[in-house]
Amino acid sequence: MANHDFPDRPFQKGPIEGVEIKPLRKFVDERGWLAELWRNDELPDQEFRPVMSYISLTEPGVTRGPHEHEDQADLFCFIGPGNFKLCLWDNRPDSPTFWNRIVAFVGQDHPASVLIPKGVVHAYKCVNRTSMGAVINLPNRLFAGEGKKDPIDEIRHEDEPDTPFRVD
Repeated sequence: MANHDFPDRPFQKGPIEGVEIKPLRKFVDERGWLAELWRNDELPDQEFRPVMSYISLTEPGVTRGPHEHEDQADLFCFIGPGNFKLCLWDNRPDSPTFWNRIVAFVGQDHPASVLIPKGVVHAYKCVNRTSMGAVINLPNRLFAGEGKKDPIDEIRHEDEPDTPFRVD
């Protein structure tokens, strides 16, 4: 899946086929707030259905990624605490939006869920100055497969010195 024959042109700003960025609404009252992260009746008609979930906390100024998956799609939920710079690159040569790039600022100030199809390179940076930021993910594949017996589905670009996938 990884395309190491990168086009000889810069990324183009624009939409990426299959990526859905959906603003999340916080319902606030005297008790605090509640936000729906996903609903089965609102997911697109495609193969995406979450099979697990996890939460991660990221230190201020730290970037996670860029990486991509051969068979996994992610549904990241950025609701706070914290804010993130999210970068997405379409690395699917057969996609009509191949080599498009999206940069979005999401999190506490702009709550959003982001559906990222397989083959779309993704990274996010915690842009907080003093506190960690939280991200919830609901992927459609189990990490390392059933019983954690399979290879991890991750193509890491952050360690490649010539990678075109840069957050900063």
